[in-house]
Amino acid sequence: MPALSKKLHSRPPYERMMYIHDQVKGGKHPNCTELSRHLEVNRRTILRDIEFMKDRFQLPIEYDPQSLGFCYTSPVAQFPGVAVSEAELFAILVAQKAISNYEGTPFYQPLVTAFKKLSEHLGENGALHLADLGEAMDIRLAGPEVLDEENFRIVLKAVQDHRPLEFKYRKQAARSFDLRKIHPYQLVCVNSRWYVIGHDLGRRAIRSFVLGRMRDSKILSGEFTRPSEFNIKDHLKGSFGIFKGQGDYEVVILLDNWAADVFRNRRWHGSQKVTELPGGEMQVSFHLDNLEEVEQWVLSWGRHATVVKPKLLADRVLGSAQELVRRYSDPAISKSPEGQTELKLTPKGA
Repeated sequence: MPALSKKLHSRPPYERMMYIHDQVKGGKHPNCTELSRHLEVNRRTILRDIEFMKDRFQLPIEYDPQSLGFCYTSPVAQFPGVAVSEAELFAILVAQKAISNYEGTPFYQPLVTAFKKLSEHLGENGALHLADLGEAMDIRLAGPEVLDEENFRIVLKAVQDHRPLEFKYRKQAARSFDLRKIHPYQLVCVNSRWYVIGHDLGRRAIRSFVLGRMRDSKILSGEFTRPSEFNIKDHLKGSFGIFKGQGDYEVVILLDNWAADVFRNRRWHGSQKVTELPGGEMQVSFHLDNLEEVEQWVLSWGRHATVVKPKLLADRVLGSAQELVRRYSDPAISKSPEGQTELKLTPKGA
């Protein structure tokens, strides 16, 4: 993917005019030659932009023969506000609230800066309206992950440039790191966690890796060609999240009326089917290629969800429930005088 700096000619007109405004307001007296060279457009385009700024935005921009460049003939506080609709303001606010999902990535600070610039150019009425919306609404993301920005940059560049990637990786619950080499196909964010998906050269299979459990990443020499048949939507079609399996399961879950009220009008998977039942209960089904992540999802509902099928999933949930019963029936867990459950731990060496 070409660097952004190589695509300046594709800047929209508003962005070009913003650049011209910044140069003129900064007293740099830019001329058509300088502007056309920097923005990689011809002189006629620059002149059309300037005429538009004068006619539509009523900016006092004129050519100054003494400085051989353009200047403002009267003070300009800021670039004229952008007219946006109520729906567009709401979309801007949602984007601003979701910025925290990108903390630890190279996009985070540019997103913060871009939102600040956009807010400055909404105009007084738009900015006030946006502030009112912000006071009326908030968005909370579930456990957004804060990443090592340098590691993210290295992985992103390897994906963009089709370069092999080497890194040390710690599998879930493991305490040590293994050296892995992959052809990285794509970065993807699932449930507020970032992954890189690619061909593991050692295991000769496509694998997904959590960026937060990678370290000492480095790009190797050479290039690879990403298979034309690889498509992230198709690859994760049968996944309930990120885990990719080889099975074929019709998962059917019965939700009581409490859980049904929480579930209703929410989309958890592309294959999701919902059947409303008498009494407010609900039956939901998914078509999946593995049971790992949906098992955790069922357990998260506690007593409000019952696995109808497959039996394998019901057995796995039962096993987890029996382990919880065993754990909370352990004599090490007792009741405090206030009736609260306490876990008594015996120090090592005691």
